[in-house]
Amino acid sequence: MKLILMTRPEFFVEEHQILTALFDEGLDTLHLRKPNSEPVYSERLLSLIPEGYRKKIVVHDHFYLKQEYGLKGIHLSNRNTEIAQNYKGHISCSCHNTQELSSCTSFCDYMLLGPLFDSLDQDELNPALSIQMLRQMAQKKVINKKVMAFGGIGLNDIQELSNLGFGGFVILGDIWNRFNIHSSSDYKEVIHHFRKLRKAVD
Repeated sequence: MKLILMTRPEFFVEEHQILTALFDEGLDTLHLRKPNSEPVYSERLLSLIPEGYRKKIVVHDHFYLKQEYGLKGIHLSNRNTEIAQNYKGHISCSCHNTQELSSCTSFCDYMLLGPLFDSLDQDELNPALSIQMLRQMAQKKVINKKVMAFGGIGLNDIQELSNLGFGGFVILGDIWNRFNIHSSSDYKEVIHHFRKLRKAVD
């Protein structure tokens, strides 16, 4: 199963160090999501991440960064819905229900389905899908290996969600809540928890 990390919505000083350390630990895919930010800040962050890891990064905004920095691909959402006519490469998208999943599956490499649970991060959306709804979707084979669970997901949810047939998980608050961007400099707890997540997903 895939383990995908979503960035915090804001930039912070140690961010490139933590992301590089997580790539060193085996992070497969990072979603770079910085809503309402100027592209120069994303450019700076990307320039600080080793070139070999940039091909594992998917951008939610400023899609030109994909080509300029050799990134993995782009992510479509309510904010950014258009694909450039000559675009080639990875595409993922955000979905909130069965209809959206059906409309995206033909052209997306994978879809993020959510939000699923109460937010672990104030930036995440309020939950819209109950576990009962997810079970119904799983029975109808709507949930499959191309569908990634997103929204308030922590270590303790992985087993139950994997049983429903998800192809992977998008983690946000469960990682970033272990590092205070205003007062912390030591991110050992982030790395330690990421190792637990990787073990649970493998």
